[in-house]
Amino acid sequence: MRILIIENEVYLAQSIATKLSELGHVCEMYTSAKEAMGVGECDVVLLSTNINGQDFVPVVEAFSNSIVILMVSYISNDTVSKPLSAGAKDYILKPFMIEELVRKINHYQSFDELKKRSEAYEKYLQYSFSSFVDSLDPQSVSLPLFISSSYQKYADAMAFRYAKSKNMPICFISLNEPKAMQDIENSATNTLLYITDFGVLKKSERKPFLELIASKKAIVSSNDKIEDVEYETLEIKNDSNAFNQGEILSIEDYVKFIVINYQQKLPDTELAKKLGISRKSLWEKRKKYDILKKK
Repeated sequence: MRILIIENEVYLAQSIATKLSELGHVCEMYTSAKEAMGVGECDVVLLSTNINGQDFVPVVEAFSNSIVILMVSYISNDTVSKPLSAGAKDYILKPFMIEELVRKINHYQSFDELKKRSEAYEKYLQYSFSSFVDSLDPQSVSLPLFISSSYQKYADAMAFRYAKSKNMPICFISLNEPKAMQDIENSATNTLLYITDFGVLKKSERKPFLELIASKKAIVSSNDKIEDVEYETLEIKNDSNAFNQGEILSIEDYVKFIVINYQQKLPDTELAKKLGISRKSLWEKRKKYDILKKK
């Protein structure tokens, strides 16, 4: 990382620069804030507030995209409170151990990386779910909630939008994972659990699972119809635009899509022929997917 050290105590600045350079950082030293202004982008600014006659707020604002850590001899409104309000990340009290300074630098670097990554994920999710109509009213939903949809992204959109509306952290768990039950049990109480693949559970596994999530804030999804569950269940049948979602459908999803969208346009004999199945199989598909044919 490129680190600017703004410190009028030259010996201290050189000592910090030497130790940080040994860790692979590129350090530049300045004895006044005025000298450091306009040097371009940097990763970290170590700003001493012991420099007399300096207004530190413009410096902090000038390096708003950098990690600014104040190096202070005493705590006051001018040395700490105002610079922190202007955007400085933290402060360290002199004299300090270099290990503590490095810990703070690493902490805020990791934080900034996670923040940028989170913003990228959030932007992608908004883009990915933008074509879905949000029919879930968070105020009217009680958890645990079960969502049944032949198209996974419908359930995904519901879960992530619910978490955002409630300002809750979300934890994704697939019941295909070996440690899924353990992860659910150990989850934090203030976290929304988004649990997928409910259909993979055996009948003997369903009761323990339902008992486990009884006290959890959970949204559970399945690509199959959900039955014999005492919790609130939401079934999404809107598959009319499934081909517009940018994914390859499974054979089952393809058959369901065709049946829903063409059963009013084609007689059963022709529809079954185009799907390569018998009329009896077509009837069984309707029963399986709970598809009603309008007369």
